[in-house]
Amino acid sequence: MSCMNRRQHTSGLRDHTGYWLNRLRITVHTAFEQALAKHDVTVAQWSALIALHHGDATTPLGLAEFIDIDPGAATRLVDRLVTKGLLTRDSDPDDRRSVRLSLTEKARVLTPLLAAAADANDAAFFGVLAPEEHRRFRQLLAKLLTAHSVPVAGAWLDD
Repeated sequence: MSCMNRRQHTSGLRDHTGYWLNRLRITVHTAFEQALAKHDVTVAQWSALIALHHGDATTPLGLAEFIDIDPGAATRLVDRLVTKGLLTRDSDPDDRRSVRLSLTEKARVLTPLLAAAADANDAAFFGVLAPEEHRRFRQLLAKLLTAHSVPVAGAWLDD
């Protein structure tokens, strides 16, 4: 087979679902970054704030596990949020080696605004889908993720 024939049978970059999924992720993420930048918050910082707001994590290690980053990155993230006056570290009365993370009053006011920005970003991108299409899209994402051992929130599995 000549080199020319081999090239004709090789799939290209834009033939791959992963390429288009990544393009969608970048587009959604970039728009959300821009919305959060108005509040001087990054997507990673938003992830931490909303996780703490909902009680999904209370310690740096719990936060790292919940938002799926390494503990060192979580410590740096917490440091930046403390510097911004959005988090406090408090001694854990039950374990002197551990600290508890708490949202400051500033963060308790800001986090619902950031959640509204997240909701608006989702609506802007996924609102073009009919409700049944959106439900099916979520089901398919959950199926793909769970097939590759990525835990998916129960609400996504219930759709």
